[in-house]
Amino acid sequence: MFLFLVIALAVVVAAVTLAVVGGGESSGPLPEAAPERLQDPLPLDRPVNRADIETLRFPLAARGYRMADVDDALGRLGAELAERDARIADLESALAGAQAAASHVSMEKPSPEERP
Repeated sequence: MFLFLVIALAVVVAAVTLAVVGGGESSGPLPEAAPERLQDPLPLDRPVNRADIETLRFPLAARGYRMADVDDALGRLGAELAERDARIADLESALAGAQAAASHVSMEKPSPEERP
């Protein structure tokens, strides 16, 4: 009985090995699976909004997430955040200039009592 189990185990191991390495078929070993790609990337025709980030899901790879997909998404988000920060800084400086000009003009206007 023991000899039968050893022979059966050897046959199963040989069959699995032949299936993996291609055992005489002309097609060769198992074909490489196409890598899973990001299904819904960030939109290119408009700025990214909160809903885009909340629905963003990265496909899993052998060791976690595909680095290229994550790097692309983080690069895009970083560029948009830098662009928004620059726009906010421009608007804040324009607002400060407008407020300074308005306070300067109001200080130069004569009051109604000083008018002839």
